[in-house]
Amino acid sequence: MKNSFRNALAKRLGPVVLLLLGAGCQRHDEQKWQGYFEGEFVYVASPLGGQLETLSVTRGAEVAPGAPLFTLEHAAELAAQRQAVERVVAAEARLADLQKGARPSEIAALEARLAQARSAAELARLERERLSSLHRTQVIAENDFDRARLAHEQAERLVQELSAHLETARLGGRADAIVAAEAEVAAARAAREQADWSVTQKSRTAAQAARVYDTFFRPGEFVPAGQPVLALLPPENLKVRFFVSEADYAALRPGQTVRVQWTGHAPTEARIAYLSPKPEYTPPVLYNREGRAKLVFMIEAEVDRALGAQLHPGQPVDVYPVR
Repeated sequence: MKNSFRNALAKRLGPVVLLLLGAGCQRHDEQKWQGYFEGEFVYVASPLGGQLETLSVTRGAEVAPGAPLFTLEHAAELAAQRQAVERVVAAEARLADLQKGARPSEIAALEARLAQARSAAELARLERERLSSLHRTQVIAENDFDRARLAHEQAERLVQELSAHLETARLGGRADAIVAAEAEVAAARAAREQADWSVTQKSRTAAQAARVYDTFFRPGEFVPAGQPVLALLPPENLKVRFFVSEADYAALRPGQTVRVQWTGHAPTEARIAYLSPKPEYTPPVLYNREGRAKLVFMIEAEVDRALGAQLHPGQPVDVYPVR
């Protein structure tokens, strides 16, 4: 009876409508959700702006960790780096000079003057002692003895003065001057580190193995500070995003395994990593072909990292629960 009804209907409505009715009568025993591959891109930029000097990669290329990506013009940063290095050298030299004290030739001159002063003081002492005995016997006048005494005292004070100068010369700079010089050295070194950082930021390398998904500038164009020059897609950043109804959402848990099928590839397993707590009223229209319920929840599942190079963001997939 069913065949006769279909034959009669085919005569009236035509074969196209019959095929559609036949498809609607098919049983869909296996539960299935629709979704797509989603990628979490790594946007590589420089915190400093400048003209794009070299773009070392092309779209679609695979890069290894540490591979050069791009270089911005950095002549000003190199000049600042050289200037910072010279300032460090100058500050360290000033600190070393303060710590050393006087030069050896200056110390030698002070030592020679001190030796002369000591000799003169010794001669004045002997003269004073000789005149002191004559003074007691009143052989010499009082004024002659006073001159000898004062000459001896003056010679002794000169010895003391030169000894203090020599000790100061050997000590080096004052403590507060040395502290100031050490602070100047620290500031110069910090400025050099900043200059080194500025130079390194003008050249970027890949932090991990990835595919160059897209490039946004060409050599010769000016790149504003913080503006991404290219987008990388590491294999582990590809995941499956699919949408389930409220009833199916309650049965899913993080860590649960699902089966993923897409065109041209055998089914593979994925692990649920995230269940969105916020419902959406419609999934993307492109993947809502079967008129599912309007209230759905977004689920994300992680696939094997080895498959990352074969997958493409936006590629449609079918997801099945693993019983």
